[in-house]
Amino acid sequence: MLTIDINCDMGEGAGNDYLLMPFISSVNIACGYHAGDADTMLRTCELAIAADVAIGAHPGFADKANFGRTEMQLPPQAVYDLVTEQVYLLQRTAATCGTVLTHVKPHGALYNMSAGNASIARTIARAVKDIDPGLVLFGLSGSHSVTEAQSMGLTVANEVFADRTYQNDGSLTPRGQAGALAETTEAAVAQALQMVQQHTVTSIEGKEVPVIADTICIHGDGAHAVSFAKHIYRTLQQHSIGIGKK
Repeated sequence: MLTIDINCDMGEGAGNDYLLMPFISSVNIACGYHAGDADTMLRTCELAIAADVAIGAHPGFADKANFGRTEMQLPPQAVYDLVTEQVYLLQRTAATCGTVLTHVKPHGALYNMSAGNASIARTIARAVKDIDPGLVLFGLSGSHSVTEAQSMGLTVANEVFADRTYQNDGSLTPRGQAGALAETTEAAVAQALQMVQQHTVTSIEGKEVPVIADTICIHGDGAHAVSFAKHIYRTLQQHSIGIGKK
């Protein structure tokens, strides 16, 4: 049976984490820099353990004012330290709960910069490998985030997005641009199914773009996050596609 991971960004203050948890298999928990704090990290870990959901770190820029979605130009060592500090924070929280991290997924602007910049991708991959070479690194399907991590011997998860639209080059439509977000549950479900079954996504200009779908992301702070997660989960099951951790 074909199996796909469904991941969701949580611990970011959206208030719906407990509603989303039954419909995902992996959670990316904010580590206090772009969102969250020690308490939300702990509570989200506990929710994930109760739901048998894999726990990953979601490190982003230290910029709560902009939710980590504004690019910051940092030297490589600062990027390395940024990732390392946050993963270690969540690693210690997970240990307190008697569990371990399975993966790392950068957040927001850091994620997008890694996808498009081999040097940043390499720095992030090196940080993850130095922390624990057994961690899976989530990155945009086919991007530098994936190829640089693979070149270092890390296990990767090519990530696709159900709630975002795509450009012709396979990148995500920038959030500041019209049409960047999936507006309806029907659109999100159809896109998820297309990516998993056909290994393509239709860009906003109508081009069929190839993708590798190891894990599907649903943003926990999205306006329709719970509806998207519930319907994607059930639709995949109806098509005999299993939901499981990467």
